[in-house]
Amino acid sequence: MKIAMTSKGKDLESEVDTRFGRCVYFIIVDPDTMEFEAVSNESANASGGAGPQAAQAISKKGVEVLITGNVGPNAYQALEAAGIRVLTGSNGIIKDMIQKFKNGELEEANSANVGSHAGMGGRR
Repeated sequence: MKIAMTSKGKDLESEVDTRFGRCVYFIIVDPDTMEFEAVSNESANASGGAGPQAAQAISKKGVEVLITGNVGPNAYQALEAAGIRVLTGSNGIIKDMIQKFKNGELEEANSANVGSHAGMGGRR
């Protein structure tokens, strides 16, 4: 299984980026082995459509689960269409969130938890 986490840095000690479409990196992790890959989010500075573009990027990597802070309606729809489970409300350190996932402590979202363009305020 591959899970993607939105991240502010390139390793498991990094902080979760609460934005999905405009996060800086995705950390793609195998929760069983803890092997991971850091992937730059190419859609972070897109003028529009960042969420759906990010959903497509992680789908191409074979991700089955997304752990993030927030996801907007267009991104949620794209993730759902790709068959990617979405767990929102996450913050803190990547490795801690992976442990919470493994312990079954994270709840699956059944819709977006923020409005369109919510992640644009924190652009870098």
